[in-house]
Amino acid sequence: MPDPKAAPTGDAVTASAVARAVNALAALLLALDEGTHHLSIVAERTNGTVASADLSLSVGAVPLRVAHGAEEYLRFLALLTFALDYRAVRHAVLVATTTADPFPRACGWSIRSGWLVPMQTRELQAAVIPCPGSAEPLRQVYPAPALHHPDGCAEVNTHE
Repeated sequence: MPDPKAAPTGDAVTASAVARAVNALAALLLALDEGTHHLSIVAERTNGTVASADLSLSVGAVPLRVAHGAEEYLRFLALLTFALDYRAVRHAVLVATTTADPFPRACGWSIRSGWLVPMQTRELQAAVIPCPGSAEPLRQVYPAPALHHPDGCAEVNTHE
């Protein structure tokens, strides 16, 4: 009989991270509200390599519309899962850009201790500035909302 006090196995930890990733995506959709959103996640793995994934979706009165195919959705969810698991990821950031006039709006979260924590606005502003000569539009940065943690743990929003 397994010891109930023993540390969780790799499978249990991964299953927990998958559940957190699904909860985090649901919390993101609720926090971002209606509109067309582009989600980008970048993660630095413990071996020094960097992985990224993008997902575009629209949220409105009609059912959720995902602009990418199943492969892109699964890649995004897999990277979010690994980032929330944090055994193989050293650092990860998720940025949400919402289509708006006259400029797109962006907010972001760092992934710490298995959950999404709002980024400092100054840090995010530096991260989303388009490269010189880039055709990418300037994004208006705003404080990311704190996301409801499914376990009831809420981290303090530390915007500057």
